[in-house]
Amino acid sequence: MKDNENCFKELYLGIAPSRFHFLKFILEGYDGLTMLSSVNGKSGIVCLRYPAESERILFELLSNLAGKISRYS
Repeated sequence: MKDNENCFKELYLGIAPSRFHFLKFILEGYDGLTMLSSVNGKSGIVCLRYPAESERILFELLSNLAGKISRYS
């Protein structure tokens, strides 16, 4: 059996701090897709931990959400 730390990948993103809860709400709709953590709430740095087999779906979703969570929009 694999150690859980080795089963998950991590992705760090910079998002608009005001969009954290929006992103959290969307990701919760995809049960088991990823775990969202705030690294630095003021600057909008977040960490996504996800199973490797979910990478394609997660990246497609993030690509579609980019304009809604970007700190530059």
